[in-house]
Amino acid sequence: MTGNQARIAVTGMGAVTPLGIGVGAYWNGLKEGRSGIGAIERFDAERLPVRIAAEVKPFDPADYMPRKLAQQTDIFMQFALIAAEEALAQSRIRARPERVAVVLGTALAGIFTATQAQEAATQSGSYRVSPHLVTKMLGNIAAAHIGITHDFRGPGYTLNTACSSGADAIGLGAMLLQSGQADAVVAVGAESILCALMDAGLAASRALSTRNADPARASRPFDLNRDGFVMGEGGGAVVLETLASAERRGAAVFAELLGYANTTDAYHVTSSEPNGRGEIDCMRLALERAGLTPADIDYVSAHGTSTPLGDRIETKALKTVFGERAGGVPVSSIKGATGHLMGAGGVTELIACIQAIREGVLPPTLNYETPDPECDLDYVPNVARQAAVRRAMSNSFGFGGQNASLIVGAYDGR
Repeated sequence: MTGNQARIAVTGMGAVTPLGIGVGAYWNGLKEGRSGIGAIERFDAERLPVRIAAEVKPFDPADYMPRKLAQQTDIFMQFALIAAEEALAQSRIRARPERVAVVLGTALAGIFTATQAQEAATQSGSYRVSPHLVTKMLGNIAAAHIGITHDFRGPGYTLNTACSSGADAIGLGAMLLQSGQADAVVAVGAESILCALMDAGLAASRALSTRNADPARASRPFDLNRDGFVMGEGGGAVVLETLASAERRGAAVFAELLGYANTTDAYHVTSSEPNGRGEIDCMRLALERAGLTPADIDYVSAHGTSTPLGDRIETKALKTVFGERAGGVPVSSIKGATGHLMGAGGVTELIACIQAIREGVLPPTLNYETPDPECDLDYVPNVARQAAVRRAMSNSFGFGGQNASLIVGAYDGR
């Protein structure tokens, strides 16, 4: 961060993904080029046009939390709690409870619970429902459960900026630290939209891939033959604190959060502005706030959802921001492996950037087989690559023209 603002450290990370639960399992899956996409098992999709998704499986919440809590929470809340638990165990923050904030991003909150309850009521004709129904649906209850579990009594926020929600949770968390409103922040993104209603709705808008017969090859960011994204689910969490605080208590610092920006396109509710105006502004503003230039970025984790229009616009925006150097900057989208984690993606993808910095490995873009003349950057196709990475940018773009860019850098111990 520029000026006299405090430097921000990442001291804990947690992940729940279709590639595995835990940062280690998730990161190994990315490096190995595994796909987490398969036939839908969460609900009966036989009559739907799209029958594939990236599910977290096998998954039994009772393996990670008391059974009573599992029964009182929607699955997206369970992902949030598990990811936060891993990040907090790693960080071992020592801040006073009233100085710890929880900021959570989610796009559709407890939609799985809502649709299941409505279907059951319609079929049975009875509206005798669980007393926990409303609290399982509400978006802010995920953050509340994290606070209750760990006795965190500082600021609590839940953001909904569509697919940028997780990234914006991290950005708001940094603002709370910079403004002195918290000494530590648990920033979380969590999502599970896997239900027949969302499947049908996204399919009707022609947003989803229909490669039902070949799930592992359905999500193909930037490839000429891409035909839409694949629904995913999961959770990610990072613990943020000032670098001075982390150094004072001897915490392990996994990376520094160097810059963040949020912009809106003011163009259309589903399509990005055709020239990438909002995305360009967002990336440039994040660089400016980080005190960096495009020449300082070694890797970009693209939003790259595998939609024909979105990938093309993001490529155009990247070429505008990085100029003549654009072709020399590795860009990859991990959504070929994980599907689109919606509100969780901004956090899990930033974790991938941090791991790329720590290990010098770039996660690949799976299923990149046929180059698109309009998507002509270095997308790290199909196989992970060794590379020295000091600074990385992560982009998240969402419906409504929401744009978020985060920049992280290696911690040099000074």
